[in-house]
Amino acid sequence: MKVRDVMTAPVLSVRPETPLKEVARLFLDRRISGVPVTDAEGRVLGIVSEADFLIKERGATGGRDRGRRPLAWLFGDERSASEQAKVHAATAGEAMTGPALTICADCPLRDAASLMIDRQVNRLPVVDDDRLVGIVTRADLVGAFVRPDEDLARIISDEVVRDTMWIDPQRVSVDVSEGVVRLSGAVDRRSTAEILTKLAGQVDGVVGVEAADLRWELDDRNMPPAADRGERETTAASLTHREPPRSTG
Repeated sequence: MKVRDVMTAPVLSVRPETPLKEVARLFLDRRISGVPVTDAEGRVLGIVSEADFLIKERGATGGRDRGRRPLAWLFGDERSASEQAKVHAATAGEAMTGPALTICADCPLRDAASLMIDRQVNRLPVVDDDRLVGIVTRADLVGAFVRPDEDLARIISDEVVRDTMWIDPQRVSVDVSEGVVRLSGAVDRRSTAEILTKLAGQVDGVVGVEAADLRWELDDRNMPPAADRGERETTAASLTHREPPRSTG
């Protein structure tokens, strides 16, 4: 599953010159906690979030003096230049956090999840050809895990077994219950079974994979490559040596 499959679109955005009070009103009226800031061409410049308003509020109420290290006054204000700018911000451009952290619309969901975790953000503007096309949140990623079991079974059977591994779907049975995939049937090699199991587990929404009933005709764990044996391999697990199964549709 790609980011574009779960993102919210069209997405609200503001311009750098948008008054900050207008942004705050937008948050309240639309019940959102962040909004991208874009230029005239739709390129994302940054994001204004509730956290930016909290920084401004803390500075406005004198909260910056609470919790400071002893003798901080001796070394000057501890706040960064960007934080000081947010305190006095009057527009979205002055309050936003930038440069913007974005994700491409065709990126896998796992890339968005990794970026959110690594950079500790709750939302990512989604871009296509450097233009804003949507927004994806942590809640959207969680939603990907509630896909119906029948949808997961179809995706694994069609896109993984048939289209990626080039295995006749009639040879491999795919059953899904509560997100847990159970593979059964027979494939040519043990390595094929291992690759198939791994790919099935990477489908967004899959909780786990059980492949105890997936058999193979040849255990190739300790077999040297065909080139080392001086022979042509006719039943290679390599996808380049398979013929795609014919569609029965």
